[in-house]
Amino acid sequence: MSSPFKGQTGLKRIFNAAGYSFDGLRAAFTGEAAFRQLVLLNVLLIPVAFWLDVSRAERAILIAVCLLGLIVELLNSAVEAAIDRISLDRHPLSKNAKDMGSAAQFVALSMVGLVWAVILL
Repeated sequence: MSSPFKGQTGLKRIFNAAGYSFDGLRAAFTGEAAFRQLVLLNVLLIPVAFWLDVSRAERAILIAVCLLGLIVELLNSAVEAAIDRISLDRHPLSKNAKDMGSAAQFVALSMVGLVWAVILL
């Protein structure tokens, strides 16, 4: 059974998907302080990656791990929003879901630090 929200095809679908993506970025930027902090970190680190004397492959990895941190934060925020939409009541499964999202972000940010350290040191 297909979703009633999947009616568009072709170029119209691509434009709609892009609009939804920008809506999500806007929601994350306006509603999530952690996302804004990661955007700032990316605004600082990505230009530094271009300034550093590293290979193209190393530069690509430095930039990719920074962007991965943003991706994980978007997914973490989406999980939190979905859990809060279901119920604001405290529940062990809700806590687990939110804690796992937080743990994923911790691992992603640890990877950013580790990759930058390995390449630069």
